[in-house]
Amino acid sequence: MKVLLVILRKEFIQIFRDPAILRMIFIMPIIQLILIPLAADYEVRNINLSVVDNDHSTYSQRLVQKLAASGYFKLTDYSGSYEEAMGAIEEDQADLIIEIPVSFERDLIREEEPQIAVSANAANGVKASLGGAYAATILRDFNQEIREELISIPRPSPLPILPVKPVNWYNPHLNYKKFMVPGVLAILVTMVGSFLCALNIVREKEVGTIEQLNVTPIRKIHFILGKLIPFWVLAMIILAVGMGVGYAVFRVWPVGSLGVLFVVSAIYLLGVLGIGLLVSTYAETQQQASLMSFFLVMIFVLMGGLYTPIESMPHWAQVVTRFNPPAYYIEAIRMISLKGSSLADLRPQLTAMVAFAIGFNGWAVWNYQKVKG
Repeated sequence: MKVLLVILRKEFIQIFRDPAILRMIFIMPIIQLILIPLAADYEVRNINLSVVDNDHSTYSQRLVQKLAASGYFKLTDYSGSYEEAMGAIEEDQADLIIEIPVSFERDLIREEEPQIAVSANAANGVKASLGGAYAATILRDFNQEIREELISIPRPSPLPILPVKPVNWYNPHLNYKKFMVPGVLAILVTMVGSFLCALNIVREKEVGTIEQLNVTPIRKIHFILGKLIPFWVLAMIILAVGMGVGYAVFRVWPVGSLGVLFVVSAIYLLGVLGIGLLVSTYAETQQQASLMSFFLVMIFVLMGGLYTPIESMPHWAQVVTRFNPPAYYIEAIRMISLKGSSLADLRPQLTAMVAFAIGFNGWAVWNYQKVKG
């Protein structure tokens, strides 16, 4: 134990002596935590809209005003024909075309279904899909609004209305920051735990001190723990600081227990540190470790469910995410932050995290022995 404390003291002194590492550990994650949720907005706004109004009626004008006033669309083109509107799309002046038929008002009054054509510029798939979905929702609301007005007029057989009252559990106002901030914080903790841990160990190889340590009486378990524990502590500190920043900037605070959150994070970090240790056994230089860590972090981010729901991925990608540690942690931290889940609720995620911790650390120690032995 005394030897381990000496190694830990040496590692903390070495870490805090390097200003670059301190900036990477504290300043960079805080900046990323503030910028990414502000920039990565799930809502797409300012969709350039081109309208082709073949009816020129009161109802068609009301529909155009409703689309423009929604906040999602910006009316940039009011064309006289569909061909002119297509020209606006070809020149990237419009993202969406709404074509109102000639008999729009008449069909509404006669309780028929007017066919409104919605054409999207799918060169930007996100704008096309979300823009079309926004337009369809607004058109349904407009249709419901007109139907309610017509029902108020006395008629032999009034149209029935089925009232619908939607309820959004755990995030009633659909605030994407409450969903995004915990996920971004999970990725930042992952980067600190794996990336910097790998660089620290590989640095010992570059300067030659690891060979000196290997011939000393220091036991291998003490050396490994001395390398892993400091970054485990720093990652937990970053988690606490990140939660404070998330509350100060976005007013996002976990609904569940902080104790549960830190217990889950502590277990998860054991696996993440194992990934860093594993990378260090294969890399001989910090450049190699950086490239390997960058490759892994990109997969972790893109396939961890941070931006794209895992359920909407192809089947083969869903299989791959079963071996992606951050996918379980992102899900767990969101469950704690939004739903207030307990350790019993997180049993599947905790089981996977424990398995990753044992697997990655065991693989890293075995490979280290193989390389050095």
